[in-house]
Amino acid sequence: MTSTPTSTPSSSPAPTLVVLDMAGTTVADGGLVESAFSRAAQELGVEPGSADHAEKLDYVRATMGESKITVFRALFGTEETAQRGNSAFERAYAELVDGGQCEPLPGAEEAIRELRAQGRKVVLTTGFARTTQDAILDALGWQDIADLTLCPADAGRGRPHPDMVLTALLRTGAESVQHVAVAGDTAYDMLSGVRAGAAVVAGVTSGAHDEPRLRAAGATHVLGSVAELPALLGGS
Repeated sequence: MTSTPTSTPSSSPAPTLVVLDMAGTTVADGGLVESAFSRAAQELGVEPGSADHAEKLDYVRATMGESKITVFRALFGTEETAQRGNSAFERAYAELVDGGQCEPLPGAEEAIRELRAQGRKVVLTTGFARTTQDAILDALGWQDIADLTLCPADAGRGRPHPDMVLTALLRTGAESVQHVAVAGDTAYDMLSGVRAGAAVVAGVTSGAHDEPRLRAAGATHVLGSVAELPALLGGS
């Protein structure tokens, strides 16, 4: 059961910029990350069903939201192997998306449109590479749904660093971090928002991590889904 304050703190200015995660927050994951990782790991010699595979998959689950190349570096050590694994992951994920296994979470598209109708800028962010992010946007017909889309390469570093949130602020011309709201389904989304100084850091329980983990990572609010975000911010 999630708990949600009905509005942003009265001492904070109303957010004019909303930075939203994609997979697990606005886009249904449906196990695509795990499937794509398993394919990539097999290309690197990790036997499906082995203890090594299970251990690595547990790490992938624990680090959902982090830049994928960073995950492969942690799991496979050398830069060359990490790059090969990340490329294989991106190919596998794109194939799954092309196969029709990609859809928005219920109410996500409406929420994005409502946030913009409220006069806020909306930026979609991801831990995937640009090619994969574009494949998702194309599959959903979301090329123009947001004011801006960002991947780690656009900002310098991926989550849990604050770079994508701060890049969103700079590129959209938001006045300050006190005018920024961040929403995501992982602890890494929460950490990036907290480290950027965002006024609102909203966790959603529609994806990878539950309410205790989101709150432990600094969530100021926890919602059942991103569909609840316009009402939360609309009260500010």
